[in-house]
This record gives sequence, C-alpha cells and structure tokens, in this order.
Amino acid sequence: MGIWHCVRELYRQERAWGFYRGLSLPVCMASLVSSVSFGTYHHCLAHICQLRYGSADAKPAKADITLSGCASGLVRVVLTSPSEVAKVRLQTQTQMQQRRPSAAVPLPAAPICPAAPACLVPGPRYRGPLHCLAMVAREEGLRGLYKGSSALLCREGHSFATYFLSYAILCEWLTPTGHSQPDVAGVLVAGGCAGVLAWAVATPMDVIKSRLQVDGQGQQRYRGLLHCVVVSVREEGPRVLCKGLVLNCCRAFPVNMVVFVAYEAVLRFTRGLLT
Repeated sequence: MGIWHCVRELYRQERAWGFYRGLSLPVCMASLVSSVSFGTYHHCLAHICQLRYGSADAKPAKADITLSGCASGLVRVVLTSPSEVAKVRLQTQTQMQQRRPSAAVPLPAAPICPAAPACLVPGPRYRGPLHCLAMVAREEGLRGLYKGSSALLCREGHSFATYFLSYAILCEWLTPTGHSQPDVAGVLVAGGCAGVLAWAVATPMDVIKSRLQVDGQGQQRYRGLLHCVVVSVREEGPRVLCKGLVLNCCRAFPVNMVVFVAYEAVLRFTRGLLT
C-alpha cells in the first residue's frame, strides 16, 4: 500500500477524472487565496518593521518573518476551509459509498426490476463543489463548512511561518557576494525548498484535517482534534501522520518555484512603479 497502489486503484475505479476530483473550486480560488496570503505577509512585515525599527524598509529579524508568516497562514483559513471541505468530500465520496453496507436497505427475495444490479448502485452524493457546499451548509450549518478548521489553523500557522522563514534564510545563502538579492536561479531553488519544508511540517495536521472533514458522513467517529490524533496514532501508528508526505513534497517543489519567482517579479515591478 502506497502512492502507486493508490494511483492504480484510483485509475481502475474512476479513470483519469478521479485524479482531478474536487479541484475546480480550489483552482478558482487559488489566485485570491495566494494574493491574500502574500499580501498579509508583506503588510504585516512592513508594519512590524515600522514599529520596531522606525522604517518599513528596514531589514527584518527572523522572528519578524516568522510572526508575519504565521499571520498570513492564519488569515488563509477563512477562505480555504470551505473549499477544503468540498475538495476532501468530493475526493472521498466514492470510497465512502463503497464502505457503506449494502444490506442497510432490505431487499425483496424476488427482484422487481430485471436490471437489479444497476438499480442498486447509488449515484454520487455530491454533483460538484458548489452542490457539495450547499448540501453541507443545509445539513450541518455554517460549522460544517469550517469542520476541521482547528487542524487547518495548526497546519497553516506553523507551515507558513516555516515557509517564509526558510525562503528568507535560503535567499540570504544564495545571494551572490556584492548583491542584495539572489538571481532567478536562486529564487527558484529557495522557493522550491521552502515549499518542501512547509509541507514537511504541515502534513501531520493535513492528515488530521482531512479525517475531521470527512468524519460525520454517517456515524461520527472523532470528538475533536486531539481525539482524532490519539485514535489515528493508536490504530495505525505514528507513521499515519506522514501519509502523503512524499507526494506533497514532490508537488510542492515545482509549484513554489513558480510562486516565488512570480512574487519577486511582482514586487520588483511595483517598486519600479513607485520610484
């Protein structure tokens, strides 16, 4: 059981479409969430430098970067929690249907319709991300849209603190002598490594977040964040908290290379407009 087993089973059951299930809403919100996250980080860091050093352009300390990064991660939760709920439920609804016992509904001894197997196969519960959000809001209220947000807060807070801090440190290391900033290659490497480090610390809470968001479709199993951690570790061992780590890190490197190159390009462009 691992990544390739998951890929084979997913393709066998849902074909290529299964790899993209639940992504439409996160993709549509990606630019908004990123702009809010990076904007919060930049403005928070500028305000901290203004308060501590008297100038928004002063060189920040590591603690300033960490605090600003944590703030940017916490702000993201307001926007990302509903889309995360929709994504996780859409991605797991096929498995959830398969786990439900088929004997839950009593069947007559002699089937009425000739195509009994086709009649017994239930359709998907959610037809898409917006339908999923509407169903969750109607059945579980506003709390349902923010289910697992405690784990999401833990994930985003310390992972984005790690994200921006590691990027700043790597940029310092990769800046050529006599220059104030790294070149494009340095930004690519620093951004990719920062993304990997961020997901390395985020994955345990990401596992717990996903379990909390799926929980309750039928019988509720977890009473809260700590109970979910304890039950998951007791039943599957500490390795359960690292599920998906390799895949997350492999995805994070190229994505964040591009993200930080775009971020630095926008910063330099806006500074050029202001000077």
